[in-house]
Amino acid sequence: MAGRGKDKTAAGILGILLGGLGVHQFYLGSMGTGLILIAATVVTCGIGGSILGLVEGIILLTMSDDDFNKRYNDRTPQSVEFVFMKPKEDQPPAAG
Repeated sequence: MAGRGKDKTAAGILGILLGGLGVHQFYLGSMGTGLILIAATVVTCGIGGSILGLVEGIILLTMSDDDFNKRYNDRTPQSVEFVFMKPKEDQPPAAG
């Protein structure tokens, strides 16, 4: 672990067990995404946010340690940054 000290296993398990409440996103520092997951859970009666949390938890657990550290320990994620999204810093600049 480096930088911010976030643990990949803890984040993945939080995503799988409490993903509908956005707990893994709050842990990782993406407050806006955590709020979106809570709203998705409420609007879809628990299904939408829970499925997203489960998928993100699995992605986190299968992510390489190096990728996890680059995304969550070496930098602070954007307020709205889902696990399956490419971080803004890694995306090429828009043309034009």
